[in-house]
Amino acid sequence: MDYKSCRRPAAVERGQVVGYSATIATYENAMLTAAEQTEHRLTLVEVVDALVADGVVGSGEGDKFKQERRYFRGDIHPLFVIAEQKWKSAKPPHRTLDLEALTQWLAQWCGLDYFHIDPLKINFSDVTEVISNAYATRFRVLPVEVRAHEVVVATAEPFQRAWEAELKPILRKDIRRVISNPDAIARFQVEFYNLAKSVKKAMSSGNISGSGLTNFEQLVELGKKSSTLDANDQHIVHIVDWLWQYAFEQRASDIHVEPRRDLGIVRFRIDGVLHQVYQIPMAVLNAMTSRIKILGRMDVVEKRRPQDGRIKTRTPEGQEVELRLSTLPTAFGEKLVMRIFDPEVLVRDARELGFSEEDSQRWKQMTLQPNGIILVTGPTGSGKTTTLYTTLKSLATPEVNVCTIEDPIEMVEPAFNQVQALHGIDMGFAEGIRALMRQDPDIIMVGEIRDLETADMAIQAALTGHLVLSTLHTNDAPSAITRLLDLGVPAYLLNSTILGVMAQRLVRTLCPHCKKAGGLRAEDEAAWSELVVPWKSKMPAQIYHPVGCLECRMTGYMGRIGIYEILLLSPEVRKLITRDADLAKIREQATREGMKPLRISGALKIAAGQTTIEEVMKVAPPVLGF
Repeated sequence: MDYKSCRRPAAVERGQVVGYSATIATYENAMLTAAEQTEHRLTLVEVVDALVADGVVGSGEGDKFKQERRYFRGDIHPLFVIAEQKWKSAKPPHRTLDLEALTQWLAQWCGLDYFHIDPLKINFSDVTEVISNAYATRFRVLPVEVRAHEVVVATAEPFQRAWEAELKPILRKDIRRVISNPDAIARFQVEFYNLAKSVKKAMSSGNISGSGLTNFEQLVELGKKSSTLDANDQHIVHIVDWLWQYAFEQRASDIHVEPRRDLGIVRFRIDGVLHQVYQIPMAVLNAMTSRIKILGRMDVVEKRRPQDGRIKTRTPEGQEVELRLSTLPTAFGEKLVMRIFDPEVLVRDARELGFSEEDSQRWKQMTLQPNGIILVTGPTGSGKTTTLYTTLKSLATPEVNVCTIEDPIEMVEPAFNQVQALHGIDMGFAEGIRALMRQDPDIIMVGEIRDLETADMAIQAALTGHLVLSTLHTNDAPSAITRLLDLGVPAYLLNSTILGVMAQRLVRTLCPHCKKAGGLRAEDEAAWSELVVPWKSKMPAQIYHPVGCLECRMTGYMGRIGIYEILLLSPEVRKLITRDADLAKIREQATREGMKPLRISGALKIAAGQTTIEEVMKVAPPVLGF
């Protein structure tokens, strides 16, 4: 083995290579140790001895383990066996020596870069072209990046290099070895190559035409000539199944299947941010779309108008998941978006949704009233539906009749009587409320108040003794009042029926595994002042910043939480609701009575170490009118 293989790790690239922190002495020792090795696979004794010599494992613990495993002759990688012991590192910060920690140690010990295999950042089609599946399986390696003059290959066997000498003249590129988790190598070897194989087989099976539609004119002309035979190809079935399983594993909330001129693109929305996952030939993407439309009971032939559908499936762990489908004709073909609904959201409590103790009390004060209207406002994707469904789930006791009219029905819940609005047959929200009022309801949920007719029916339902919950698209809670006035609802009816309004947004939460408390910077103080204006709120003694780790895919964030602005219509606020209501006065009075604006609610989350100033500034509108 030459010394070149034991160089210092390269600079951190694409957030995947973990920094090298060994001392110069440790580095020189690693070079000498690695250089003296001959071509061989790692042995259990060799790894344990190295851990002891490096001070990671105590000598007594290591000797005892070697004695117990002296007859070990398995084909299992030594790191798997050691990880099962769940030892604590003898070095600070004394982290558990799990498989990932041991892999990082191995990379440091042998002087190679550590590489975390993140499928979201790997081009499957490129990496599977440079090395065959049989060759990669034989030597337990996995190509992870292809560059103009270099191929990066992941391995968990630093002292096996024969394959490198064989491949270099064939590829005509330099090969850079990196150390990766042996479990990840084995798993993604199968996934990457199986997916690439399915795409190739689908392209060559004869069922799929060579190219997709290239412009909207062709789409219109050829829309009715499409065949659905290719959708049942076994390779297309495999690709679609893989897509769903992968999305569930990555905690995606939406899957976007998007046609482009030459290639189709698959993107996942994770924690509110879109990530490109894969590029697929247009012919395969068209077949995938047809397959999903068949499962969603949609019209496969019709490609010229938007359609909606629904699929119920299961995760690999057996959990039931519902997908809501939406298609849209675009310039290069049919775009498909699948929204993933996790049934677990319905069993969350107010604290898990992000409600503070005060927010929870104010929300309960409204929802426990026997009649009236409660409005939830915010843009698309701000969590309004989750809040309403969770609230209705808690209110839907056997003694209560809960009815909903939605467009579309987001999640099917057995505890509710859910009605789909069908505007094509004059069954909109207003007609739906009128029908539901004859069904002896206690609580009615209206998907959205969009026009005066729907608002009038919701008010009639509230006046006749029903509790009505609905959504409205406004920037903040007080704006809902002026929005309804603009629709033409008389002020005296709003005074008689509205119980309160809640505006909400979703912010990404800091990863609990890597967030770091830092000192206050000048830019933090300036951003904080802008965040809380017009108030003079004192900045916390310390705030947390995103760092990035393997758990959060180096983003620094994991999951999302709500921030809320709850307006209760007290007698003083009702006096301000007139035909020419002054929004600034309503907001000022509500704030005096305890309403916290969205940015102030976000500031409390920042002070609690849950999110960052940047996240709150990005989603919460500034406070106007003071």
